[in-house]
Amino acid sequence: MTQKRTIPIQPEPLDKQIYARSVKGWFNSWRWVMVWVTQLLFYGLPWLQWEARQAVLFDIANRRFHFFAVTFTPHDLIYLALLLAICALSLFLFTAVAGRLWCGYSCPQTVYTKIFSWIELRVEGDRNARMRRDRGPRNFDWYWRKLTKHAIWLAVGLWTGFTFVGFFTPIRPLGHDILAFNVGPWAAFWVLFYGMATYGNAGWMREKVCIYMCPYARFQGVMFDRDTLSVSYDAERGEPRGSRSRHADPAELGLGDCIDCQLCVHVCPTGIDIRDGLQYECIDCGACIDACDDVMDRMNYPRGLIRYGTESGLSVRKNGQELLRRLFRPRVLVYTVILWALIAIFVGGLFQHVPLRAEALRDRTIMTRIVEDGALENVYQLHITSTAERPYTVDISVAGIEGAFLPAEESTVSIDPQSDARVVLRVRVPADLAPEAGTHPIEFLLNPRHDPKLQISADSSFIVRR
Repeated sequence: MTQKRTIPIQPEPLDKQIYARSVKGWFNSWRWVMVWVTQLLFYGLPWLQWEARQAVLFDIANRRFHFFAVTFTPHDLIYLALLLAICALSLFLFTAVAGRLWCGYSCPQTVYTKIFSWIELRVEGDRNARMRRDRGPRNFDWYWRKLTKHAIWLAVGLWTGFTFVGFFTPIRPLGHDILAFNVGPWAAFWVLFYGMATYGNAGWMREKVCIYMCPYARFQGVMFDRDTLSVSYDAERGEPRGSRSRHADPAELGLGDCIDCQLCVHVCPTGIDIRDGLQYECIDCGACIDACDDVMDRMNYPRGLIRYGTESGLSVRKNGQELLRRLFRPRVLVYTVILWALIAIFVGGLFQHVPLRAEALRDRTIMTRIVEDGALENVYQLHITSTAERPYTVDISVAGIEGAFLPAEESTVSIDPQSDARVVLRVRVPADLAPEAGTHPIEFLLNPRHDPKLQISADSSFIVRR
């Protein structure tokens, strides 16, 4: 028989104070690993330099996104669309396989709540000490601990806001401006906004963000099925629950392995009782597994009363081969194939990304005209965008119409690093080689000197009047 799971209809009251107890164990260690990995990337990336600029920078003012050696422009929005699609499909895949792993280990709300909870633990003590102090008199000890905790929270929040803005404004000049009290109003606004949002969400609201504000908690159910891994309580083994001596035989007492210690509830960051079944408030962080395994060790019972399992009754520890077979079901395989296809397209596009791009538009204000020697002439605006770190000298030629050429002074253009160039080009066709009246496709060929392998083109049309 498999455990019947229910999802509570009524959530806990908004004003309920949750005092989560600290816990040690394998899953808690992995959560700290993810805290370190994500925060080293977040806090460290803006300070890395590449050539003479910031390695990772969303330069909105100049419409550039620098990512180490590659620079993207608004023309490269396809890469952003692919990246968003990859992130969405990854979330669908991870959810179908193992529930809310993102929420439990990598979500910014979870990560910063973990950091803020650690600060709270160091300043105010563990669960029982905080509860006793909050229910006691408001004395000097209560005030100095609270003020110290919130001061550290604010410092972490403001540093997080400063780092966030540093992804959009060069972080080193931004730091100098802040120290000199010369920061711009928009930069100051976003530092304060993101800093206070971090302070409020991770320090004050915590689990309420996951339960009441996060949309993922509401629609995750459509990505779950009976073979999705999630934190589960083994009711067949644990019930009926009840306290007993460590040396008592539960079979003689008619009890299951659950001693009803409530530790799984005390360590839960969202304050739920996993023994009530699957609940949308559960973020699959595994804190209750660590707490329960520790109790099972002390009681000399087997671990796994609370574990990652599936509704179909499979167990990670007892039937691993069958579990793997069931995990690779059609839904997961479809997600995986599509995800890898998008990753291949994205990576392939990056390898084919070129630092020069050109676009040619015919000047509609100037009609086809006859110039010296009876040649026909059309005028064009050529827009060249360079995302390279070096200057380019580009030779321009015309193809598509026999005899078409550019005046010598217009056949070469210089482009500065990380800049745009707009040039006027006059395409001429000798009278004796002029095609019949109508619109004829032409192509501008741009060949950068000192880089013969790089060649780009821009399409347009040449009009011959009747």
